[in-house]
Amino acid sequence: MQKQVLESSEERTFQYQDFLPSLPVPPLDESLSKYLDAVKPFLNQEEYQRTEDIVKKFKNGIGKELHEKLLERAKSRRNWLEDWWLNVAYLDLRISTQIHCNIGGPSPCVEHCWPPKEGTQIERACINTWHTLKFWDLLRTEKVPIERSLDEVLDMNQFRMLFCTCKIPGVTRDSISHYFKTETEGECPSHLVVLCRGRVFAFDAIHEGSMLTPPEIFRQLTHIQKTCHSEPDGPGLAALTSSERTKWAELREYLINLDPKNLTLLEKIQRSLFAVCLDDSSPHATPENYTEVTRMTLAGDPTVRWGDKSYSSIFFSNGICSAFCDHSPFDAMALISMSNYTEKNILENEGKWKGSNTVRDIPWPEELVFTVDQKIINEIGYAKEFYYKKVSDLQLVHYAFTSFGKVLIRKQKLHPDTFVQLAIQLAYYKCHGRPGCCYETAMTRRFYHGRTETVRSCTVEAVEWCKSMLDPSESTYQRLQLMHQAFAKHNKMRRDCEGGKGFDRHLLGLLLIAQEQGLPVPELYTDNAFTASGGGGNFVLSTSLTGYTRFSGCTVPMVDHGYGFFYSIRDDRIMTTCSSWKSCPETDAEVLCGTVYQCFQDMIQLTIVAQL
Repeated sequence: MQKQVLESSEERTFQYQDFLPSLPVPPLDESLSKYLDAVKPFLNQEEYQRTEDIVKKFKNGIGKELHEKLLERAKSRRNWLEDWWLNVAYLDLRISTQIHCNIGGPSPCVEHCWPPKEGTQIERACINTWHTLKFWDLLRTEKVPIERSLDEVLDMNQFRMLFCTCKIPGVTRDSISHYFKTETEGECPSHLVVLCRGRVFAFDAIHEGSMLTPPEIFRQLTHIQKTCHSEPDGPGLAALTSSERTKWAELREYLINLDPKNLTLLEKIQRSLFAVCLDDSSPHATPENYTEVTRMTLAGDPTVRWGDKSYSSIFFSNGICSAFCDHSPFDAMALISMSNYTEKNILENEGKWKGSNTVRDIPWPEELVFTVDQKIINEIGYAKEFYYKKVSDLQLVHYAFTSFGKVLIRKQKLHPDTFVQLAIQLAYYKCHGRPGCCYETAMTRRFYHGRTETVRSCTVEAVEWCKSMLDPSESTYQRLQLMHQAFAKHNKMRRDCEGGKGFDRHLLGLLLIAQEQGLPVPELYTDNAFTASGGGGNFVLSTSLTGYTRFSGCTVPMVDHGYGFFYSIRDDRIMTTCSSWKSCPETDAEVLCGTVYQCFQDMIQLTIVAQL
């Protein structure tokens, strides 16, 4: 494979997909030993002894049997986890996935060529949309550069899901409809949908074989905006996508039975390249404080967000733009790569269109007018009420820590991501007086269709270090030693997880084999240690690095008493987004975020003092 990489004069985006290694199944004893190490911080001696016995029994009994069956499954699949993960992590969920799973975040263009300014919504929307269409065109022609990690080619499959992809609600399980094709694969839908004031419109982004230019997109969006602003609001059907999944599935069926034309319109939305959402609100944003815009992105007007579309571009009234995505078909890095491309091009052109202003005689946008009855009107009302009640409980802060960033951390010979992870551990310990089980996303894209693995950041080493930082009798030298041990442990875990040697997905696979075979749930999964350490989606800290880029976003906490904590690390600053639920008396996103910033200072101080 390396040879091919070197010989190729012009690589095609998907050319190495068939050469990527299959996702491995780690050895059972390694996974169980890592699991035992991960549960230690949450158990006393007696509880640990009990869990150790349960694990030993599992390893020599049913676990061995399940592992053999998992190895069998892996023989016939290039990624033994792929279908299972999609179902268990996303499609089987019955809660409102728009609220609980969607990811989103603001464009950093407010920091340079597009500061908030009323009256710029359509102008900026058409330029941003055009650059996004250019990325789609690059993907269609397989000219999006292949991503690599230390010279290893990464799986590019998730990029296909950015366009022409939509989740379809099901009564017990959702599905994903996906219509993107490269040029060599065939025809691909080329229309956009636009949501504005409770109404939905569509227009083609290609006219007579060539892409619409920003002035042409401007004409289409202006027409839609003028129509919506001079007439009553539409029914806001999109709000139904924010409902609980079974409810939305039933209402979708009802809509289709009401009038078969409704199915045609739904399919038009599903097949569209992406959604352009024109939002009337004007959230505040500065380079140091994105709180309001990030909150509005994740929890804004549900009548102008089709929550099931894999990618939506939100344009606020004051010209700020955001991305809002269904998390099922891809992880944040695919979105960030595309967003980086659009931002770079917007910046290079100073946020302006420098081409021809000629506008061809293109067909006007078509409105997608659904047949609705009183029942649907009422249900839209209930959906909005349910949605606003839930999101009003969301506390979210999105700030810039500006004292230092990657440059200084690297200068101290520390890994920047691990630096933030340990600061989160210390901050949680300070705020709550106990260790916090933590999920950090590691990507497994060096394998075929690889997505993620869990790095459990709350290690024995991290907890020992946290205790030393809170113990006034500990010496600086001892604290530093413990910190370096915690760093080394975390760095090794990350490498293991990225190399397919994590244990969380392995344990999930064994549990799913048991369920498929109709076997009772093994004791390992019902043991208190499993849940207390975060297993089964019970992590109180749900965290992720959104890269060393200008892009950061967020999602809501995994559990009611938890936090979402997402961050991007720039050369001179660290952008952090923290979420929690107001209804939980013990969590406070503002307090945790402020404490993390204090921990950043304490940690860098520790390394500087040690060098004196």
